[in-house]
Amino acid sequence: MSTTVTEAPRALTTRPRGYASAVRERLVTPMPSDRVIGWLGPVLVAALAGCFHFWRLGKPAAIVFDEKFYPQEAQSMLHYGVEYAVPYDGPPPATPGPDFVVHPPLGKWVIAVGEKLFGYHLHSAHPDGFGWRFSVALLGTLGVLVVARTGRRLFRSTLLGCVAGLLLATDGLHLVESRTALLDPVLTFWALCAFACVVVDRDWVRRRLADTVTNRRDHSASSASLGLRPWLLGAGLFLGMACGTKWNGAFFVVAYGLLALVWTTSARRTAGAERPYLDTLRRDVPVFVVYLALLPLVVYIASWTGWFLSDPAHAWDRGWAAKPENAGRYPLLPTDALKSLWYYHHEMYDFNVGLAKFHAYKSNPWSWLILGRPTAFWFQRGTDAQYHCGAGTCDEVVTALGTPALWWASIPAIGVLLYRMVGRRDYRAAAILTAIGAGYLPWFNYQHRTIFSFYAVVFSPYIALAVTMVIGLALGGARASVTRRTWSAAAAGAYVLLVVANFAYLYPILTSQSIPDHDWLSRMWFQSWI
Repeated sequence: MSTTVTEAPRALTTRPRGYASAVRERLVTPMPSDRVIGWLGPVLVAALAGCFHFWRLGKPAAIVFDEKFYPQEAQSMLHYGVEYAVPYDGPPPATPGPDFVVHPPLGKWVIAVGEKLFGYHLHSAHPDGFGWRFSVALLGTLGVLVVARTGRRLFRSTLLGCVAGLLLATDGLHLVESRTALLDPVLTFWALCAFACVVVDRDWVRRRLADTVTNRRDHSASSASLGLRPWLLGAGLFLGMACGTKWNGAFFVVAYGLLALVWTTSARRTAGAERPYLDTLRRDVPVFVVYLALLPLVVYIASWTGWFLSDPAHAWDRGWAAKPENAGRYPLLPTDALKSLWYYHHEMYDFNVGLAKFHAYKSNPWSWLILGRPTAFWFQRGTDAQYHCGAGTCDEVVTALGTPALWWASIPAIGVLLYRMVGRRDYRAAAILTAIGAGYLPWFNYQHRTIFSFYAVVFSPYIALAVTMVIGLALGGARASVTRRTWSAAAAGAYVLLVVANFAYLYPILTSQSIPDHDWLSRMWFQSWI
């Protein structure tokens, strides 16, 4: 008599009682419960920054530093859809031709919004820079709000978020660039918004995985699908806009993509996935390719719409591929327009990496954190009859100088964050240092070319976050003793007041106020600042 042995059904993997709640506790850190104050505090800090940014925004009523390029190009784009070769200091020629510009168009379209709303009054009887500076000032103000809200999420503290916003609002470099129609502050805002989206995406992913572990019968996170990730999508959009403003936005694409990928893998491992790296490779990497590679590329190309729609006679290199001598070049590109754009980018790259002219304010990136050589954006000297300062000699100055009490403190703060990232695997430190690195480290590869310290504005928001994180560490957590928290709070408060006082002292030379010459010299603490 034969018997047939059948295999018993495989039982569901069992987990210990309370496993799901324990995983949720590890994955999800509660946000502060003060939702109203959580918005009101950052909004008030941003409003204060707005007062700094918009007060006398139209002054100087003239072109400041590299404003000789971008406001005029923005005005040309409003009229023609593309940059024409129109001088900034005179009337346009009767038949303007195409202009060779070395940065993508999006930042100039942003500047053009303010010019459309409030006018471009450079050549009027009463010149005023408010129109061409409006958009940048608005983005600078909103950037303070984004920093405060992002700091609140990173540190799980509305107070610390507001401190971060206040530190950025009282940074001289961020203020000056928020009052000047340049591309760097526009890039700063897009990159900051992308950073905020990546930080929110981390929480969104961990909450989604916690829900999966809770709802599955076996409490398994293996192969859990994260579905659409709206905040990662937002990051991709903002990163594309950053690249469409200046090319160094591409460094943030790489940095934030790697950061989000590491966070996703870590979240899967924390949730109990048996093969977190393989799960990330199979389920998440394709999403990253679409959101953080293809989407930014599409947004970047879309920023060139005005160039694509322009007549070849009016847009630089627009008809390059149609010339007989260029036939057969770049065969992998499907259209003449894309071939022409690729060649144009080749010319732009050669110019940008080869720019090595002497400039009095050229600055090596090694000196940026110590404020070794700030850039003088504007300097006018005259008599009291001209400038009404109450002294024999008066100065009106705009110096792109970071607040020393903030920037000098950031150097040891970065050291603390390096320890926290490596020694404690602190994701907050990793996020802030990644952002600083993306904005700062690439410049060391271009020390041979003409570069300036005001480029550091792109990582100034993360300088504020780095110093704020150290303040939070000094205060300690909920288990810290009353004595520690009291003394740490007193020291932190004194430090923030020092930054504010330092900023107030420098404010006249950040905003072109008329001051006696000796007052200007008293603020030039080092010879290299002059």
